[in-house]
Amino acid sequence: MSLLANAFGQGAIAPSVEAADWRQAIAASGAGLVASNCATPEYTSAMIQAVEEMGPYIVIAPGLALAHARPGASVLKTGMSLAVLAQPVAFGNAANDPVSVVFGLAALDHDKHLELLAAFANKASTVGFVNSLLSCGSEPNIRALLS
Repeated sequence: MSLLANAFGQGAIAPSVEAADWRQAIAASGAGLVASNCATPEYTSAMIQAVEEMGPYIVIAPGLALAHARPGASVLKTGMSLAVLAQPVAFGNAANDPVSVVFGLAALDHDKHLELLAAFANKASTVGFVNSLLSCGSEPNIRALLS
């Protein structure tokens, strides 16, 4: 299994999430980090707070957000989560809204997750990646796509 696929522990992937707004979308990705024992619920609050303070910089491509916060005591291990939204939501990033998929990233420190981020960037830059995630429909299919 690939480095990227291994970053998504048990419970880290939610294939069809109802979210009324960007806060709920980030909370869904945070729930995956908590379920897979990568972070505590406080980390989810920190991810939301980061966007409140710095704006929607986490919307990194059309339809795709990478929610994260600084390393700290609320990070238990480096890992990722994914919330595929049932309906897209606006984050306030005119160039890339609305968002349909929200990845979560928890990193133990500022350096050790760089290889994981490179693998993520490589996969996310694939033409049609967001649409492929939206059409997967199930966690096993999403995991296969991430491999």
